[in-house]
Amino acid sequence: MKNRLKVLRAERDWNQQDLADALGVSRQSVNAIETGKYDPSLPLAFRISEVFELPIEQIFFRD
Repeated sequence: MKNRLKVLRAERDWNQQDLADALGVSRQSVNAIETGKYDPSLPLAFRISEVFELPIEQIFFRD
């Protein structure tokens, strides 16, 4: 699954640690999601969508 996390972070001028702190996960988890090595759980995907105030479908999509 692909995602727009890196772009969305850049729009807010956040680094991976800033997003990790907002989500309550490690920076390594954010990096793994961004690079496609890990797909987030559904609850984590919902938290990400809440942080960016976007529907999940505008953040994650099939490759």
